[in-house]
Amino acid sequence: MLELVPITLKEANAFVERYHRHHKPVVGHKFSIAASDGEKIVGVAIVGRPVSRYLDNGLTLEVNRLCTDGTRNACSFLYSAAWRAARNLGYKKLITYILASETGSSLKAAGWKCVGECGGKRWNGRSAPKVDLYPAQMKLRFEVEKGGE
Repeated sequence: MLELVPITLKEANAFVERYHRHHKPVVGHKFSIAASDGEKIVGVAIVGRPVSRYLDNGLTLEVNRLCTDGTRNACSFLYSAAWRAARNLGYKKLITYILASETGSSLKAAGWKCVGECGGKRWNGRSAPKVDLYPAQMKLRFEVEKGGE
């Protein structure tokens, strides 16, 4: 049985550093939550402002990192908990992105909807990193919103 436990950004980032397949820790957040199996942390969700400035309307948050050690149902447990927390803080929408090669089954199980393919394969412009920070493939955006869940 999974239970929700509080976690600091520093602790959540350490978990991401250890277990995430393709992303590094984040710089900031609005809140982070963790899933525990009663003995240890088995997953974390780090929620912050949307990376896209076009979606950063003050009423939307983004799950910037979700990472587990592979424990069954931990992803959908954390996506659901992140939405409950965001909604209880007054936010109207929560979004996240997955790689196009991923199934999104945990998001679907948590009641999120895929709103389509988005984003480019690589960053561009002056601030683009010299080395890709994630696999170069299209992303799928999922979201859940008040009245739509």
